[in-house]
Amino acid sequence: MSGLSKKRVLEILSRSYGDDKVSMYCDRALSTLILLNLLAVSLESIDHLSSQYGRLFWAFELFSVTIFGCEYILRIWSSDANIDRDGGTSAKRRFGYIFSFTGLIDLIAILPSILPLFLGQIDLRWLRVLRLVRLLKISHYSTALEDLISAIREERNAFGAALYLFCIALFISSALMYVVEHEVQPEDFSSIPTTMWWSMITLTTVGYGDVSPMTSLGKLVGAATAIMGICVVALLTGIVATAFANQVARRKDIFEAEIVHALADGVISQEELKRIKKMQTELNLSDEHARAMIELLSERGTTKPD
Repeated sequence: MSGLSKKRVLEILSRSYGDDKVSMYCDRALSTLILLNLLAVSLESIDHLSSQYGRLFWAFELFSVTIFGCEYILRIWSSDANIDRDGGTSAKRRFGYIFSFTGLIDLIAILPSILPLFLGQIDLRWLRVLRLVRLLKISHYSTALEDLISAIREERNAFGAALYLFCIALFISSALMYVVEHEVQPEDFSSIPTTMWWSMITLTTVGYGDVSPMTSLGKLVGAATAIMGICVVALLTGIVATAFANQVARRKDIFEAEIVHALADGVISQEELKRIKKMQTELNLSDEHARAMIELLSERGTTKPD
């Protein structure tokens, strides 16, 4: 009974899928609370609102940290029932959650209200920054961040090569601009490290305009730097976009393979249907799309060559 209750709590706190209304309402409530916290942190940074509604902000923070604290404790307790997490013992599964990315984010979400109890007075600006980390708690209910990290990991060699080219362009343009502009603008181009600020904003095509070359040779170097920046940024963007698209396509292939495996015996059991529904939710596929894939693969399985 204890194992069953842990499993149910884990299902409720995890991303909802299928017809689990309780899990869906829990997801929406926690997501709404996270967004309200971001709004509260932003409004609290306005001095006259902070002084006028300070008690209200404090009460809302107390309420939020109580909810997030209970959620964190329940996630630790129920992680014992997570069969997807490596580790055979209960302690390993729980420590696996505690030291995972989402587990650390859940801990950081409640730290801003706990730290003053142990460290005394802390700069409120730093506490607000820590509270903004609560936005990352939405990763419990969305795979977007996980997909992006996995995509970059898969293309890490190409991504690293593009960053290497970016660094080369950064150092070369900084050195050249320092040589040609130092005498004309000794304050803005006082050294190569200082000149890297100009190179960085030019290579990334931001171009704040606070520092710009004045000599003809400097303008030529600046134009070449801008062109290199367009090429390198386009290369990085293309690598990330392609890797992300490949990651989504790979997940859809896994989804199709799961359906094929479920149809191997000609019947999709309730447990198999549950796994398919879960993957469908993770991929943000509509019921019509998933149903069409199941029907198509089912027809392929029943059609035998002559």
